[in-house]
Amino acid sequence: MRYFLAIALMAFCSFAWSGAEAATVTGTFNVQVTIAATCVLNSATTLDFGTQGVLAANVDQTSTITTTCTNTTGYNIGLDKGLNGGSVTTRQMKAAGPALINYFLFRDAGRTLNWGETIGTDTVAATGNGSAQAFTVFGRIPPQSSPLPALYTDTITVTVTF
Repeated sequence: MRYFLAIALMAFCSFAWSGAEAATVTGTFNVQVTIAATCVLNSATTLDFGTQGVLAANVDQTSTITTTCTNTTGYNIGLDKGLNGGSVTTRQMKAAGPALINYFLFRDAGRTLNWGETIGTDTVAATGNGSAQAFTVFGRIPPQSSPLPALYTDTITVTVTF
């Protein structure tokens, strides 16, 4: 019995010390992402001139356009003529029937620079920083003949070109 016990103990010890230890192997893998030059139109608030009566003086109001573009991406924001205007310099709000109200959209607080859709001429140019950027639209209803009492509206399309 002692003989079998000694053989079993020797077999166990030779197995335990024979390099049956755990081995490891390592490897690697790559992680990557490509960020493309991109812009997002986050929001454009309503340009609300409120309730007016006789349009005997300028009525000024503002709206805000918010965009987010990737860092260092150059872009332009353009505003079209709207649904009722003949061009970006002759925009009009319309009520039911033939009644129209003329209005203008500007790029500056002094309301001297028209905001249109021709890049390099009348759009707003900017460079993205990766965060939301806000731009003010300066609106004006000039003095004009008083139209019929009604709700007058128009829809402007904002285009961000990058």
